[in-house]
Amino acid sequence: MIETAIVAAATFFATIGPLDVAAMFAVMTSENTPNERRRTAIRGTLIATVILLVFALLGERMLAGLGISLPALRIAGGILLLLIGIEMVFAMSSGARTTTDEEELEAATRQDIAVFPLATPLIAGPGAMGAAILLMADAAGDWLLQAAVIAALLIMLLLTLIGMLLASQLQRLLGVTGMQVISRVFGVLLSALAVQFILDGIAQSGLLGGGPA
Repeated sequence: MIETAIVAAATFFATIGPLDVAAMFAVMTSENTPNERRRTAIRGTLIATVILLVFALLGERMLAGLGISLPALRIAGGILLLLIGIEMVFAMSSGARTTTDEEELEAATRQDIAVFPLATPLIAGPGAMGAAILLMADAAGDWLLQAAVIAALLIMLLLTLIGMLLASQLQRLLGVTGMQVISRVFGVLLSALAVQFILDGIAQSGLLGGGPA
């Protein structure tokens, strides 16, 4: 259970990116009052929480209804997470957990950024959604392990909220270098986990001749 919680926490830290969200939030709300920033941060986090919980609790059923197998999800999710890990390690953008230029332009004209782009795709991006489904699927049949995954998700969302509320102080404390170092370390861990997801998916698919696990 503890191992599952640690893996889930590391995965959600990498896919949600509390430090990156805090930095983006500080830029996007630089002209807002402290009360406006606080309301936006809380609302955006709550909306993202609902989105990620829906994917965590119902994602596997939704995929089954679409005829998508768990091995296929593991392979696709592993590839997506690997892209995010590479992005974190080499400080480049794959688009998996960031906004596009068009999305940023649209967000700049909006007065309320809580839903878009804060809740999604910055907090509840495709990487976080895929990770939630995969981690819950791996813990299927054991409610204690699934509870550990949900707890790790909620803790990471809480840290994301705290990071946004303390965005300016956090940037001054860690600086650009500190935030990059933390991001790269978790990028390496996420890349290794992503490769494991891909290998598990291939093994369970029967592509190697061994039949589904």
